[in-house]
Amino acid sequence: MLLLCAIACGGNTANRTGKNNTKTVADILNENNGSSDSNISVTQKSNSDISALKCDVDLTVMNSTMVYAEVSNMMNNPEDYIGKTVKMKGSFSIYQTEERNYYACLIADATACCSQGIEFVLKEQKKYPEEYPELGAEITVVGKFETYFEGDTRYCQLANADMA
Repeated sequence: MLLLCAIACGGNTANRTGKNNTKTVADILNENNGSSDSNISVTQKSNSDISALKCDVDLTVMNSTMVYAEVSNMMNNPEDYIGKTVKMKGSFSIYQTEERNYYACLIADATACCSQGIEFVLKEQKKYPEEYPELGAEITVVGKFETYFEGDTRYCQLANADMA
């Protein structure tokens, strides 16, 4: 699927610092966000309400290079993010199959040559296209990070999500 393609450096993330104690993106986020309590309500739906939510991983406060790196890390090491509340801003996208629609928030890298995204499943079911933004419109999505399998392939998504 186009939603989850990512390229990043590999490596073991169990040790969150490198040989010279260089901090990772996740280390900086944990310092800036305080706790990693993921019991955060995400019921608000207006853009200002969603923007005010404190999340475990807030991609909306990072520059484009950091966002791209963090999303790559999420795709390559999803076990580090399962259950965390993630907030992201990007372009609305959809991938349609005969069985279902896959909705995603796409983020371009700093040079805008590449993009990657995270699928989201809204808390409240909406009818497409009437109740969704136009393709390419800027959206903010907040939801719980989780993975699921279709066949042998594992995918990542923001579940129980709100979108503004």
